[in-house]
Amino acid sequence: MSPASTGASTTVGAAASAPAVDSRMSPGGPGYRRMSLALFLAGVATFALLYSTQALLPLISGEFGVAASDASWTVAAATGGLALFVLPMSALSERFGRRTVMTASLAVAVTLGLLVPFAPSLGVLVALRALQGAALAGLPASATAYLAEEVSPKALITAIGLFVAGNSVGGMSGRVITGWVAQEWGWRVAVGVIGAIAVACAVAFRVLLPAPRNFQAGSLRPRVLARTVRDHLSDPLLRRLYAIGALFMTVFGGVYTVIGYRLTEAPFSLPQGIIGSIFLVYLVGTVSASTAGRLVGRLGRRGALYAAGGTTATGLLLSLAGSLPLVLLGLVLITGGFFAGHAVASSAVSKTASHGRAQASALYQSAYYVGSSAGSTVGALAFHAGGWPGTVGVGLLAVLGVVTITVFGTRAARRTQRRLAAAA
Repeated sequence: MSPASTGASTTVGAAASAPAVDSRMSPGGPGYRRMSLALFLAGVATFALLYSTQALLPLISGEFGVAASDASWTVAAATGGLALFVLPMSALSERFGRRTVMTASLAVAVTLGLLVPFAPSLGVLVALRALQGAALAGLPASATAYLAEEVSPKALITAIGLFVAGNSVGGMSGRVITGWVAQEWGWRVAVGVIGAIAVACAVAFRVLLPAPRNFQAGSLRPRVLARTVRDHLSDPLLRRLYAIGALFMTVFGGVYTVIGYRLTEAPFSLPQGIIGSIFLVYLVGTVSASTAGRLVGRLGRRGALYAAGGTTATGLLLSLAGSLPLVLLGLVLITGGFFAGHAVASSAVSKTASHGRAQASALYQSAYYVGSSAGSTVGALAFHAGGWPGTVGVGLLAVLGVVTITVFGTRAARRTQRRLAAAA
């Protein structure tokens, strides 16, 4: 860290005792708004590209003459590429800088996004999507590491919440916009529109994001990287946060994989266009993620996690109703609870890691996407076996896991405080 970021003096002699100026950004300070908008737009571009084909799977199946399980690889390949490459990309950001890696990642991803509409076969499309996911892996971990280094601790949760809010807007637009555009002009034009939006976001990101002031280059040696990863995995708090992120995403992945099937069945029998618009509920996540900092300020980190888990569980139970307004309210609560919990857990990872923040965030992202895959698979299996109540049951078990881990962390923190008090 730079002298300013560590609190060390930057002068000698008589001035050595003068307090150092903290160069980190804070609300109202120079560069904070530009930084917030830049990373918000990066989040929009990342998730819009990542999920751009999800609402288009029936059209892709029709054009290439393949089953839905084959077409779904256009989504799975992207998320899988991200999960596999997030740790290596985080290592590159430790060596070459957060802004450099994020810029390069977005540049490659949006270039591939402009090529995707011209894929001549499903195989080429899946390959392009896998490469796109791998490129996007440079964003999530590097962004949270950048914020941890460049933003004041008091503003960190709010800043990360805004980045997560950008994720929610991108995830929503990557599904809703493509659905309506494809209805008129086909899936290729729809994916091209998302690619063009992502290009605009990427350019604005590079223009707006302030240059880092507190970054110090690390090593790319595998032994050093392995030691850093081992250190993070041996930290009990980080392990708990990784598990919490995975469990929250298990709920979210299961619900939004299956909800379309639930709403096409009686008693709802909604048309596909209306079901696609259900993803507008993601806007609730934009609000809850961006206000997570205030929630932590009032309740503390563990209190905020309890609130997020309780909100999610209430939403799951409401979604069991046979009334469409109650089901929609349930989705609102599930979405708000998930994004709040995700913002709290991911920001806590950045604050907890004393070194190798990009790797710490990368491990969280890996756990997060493992949870997404597990939720989608297990939630769908549960729906097949027991209908929507089966999917809700899986979600409630995941929320119970979040609460159990948080209770364990609360007790561990109290034991540590008692030991410190006794030692004093």
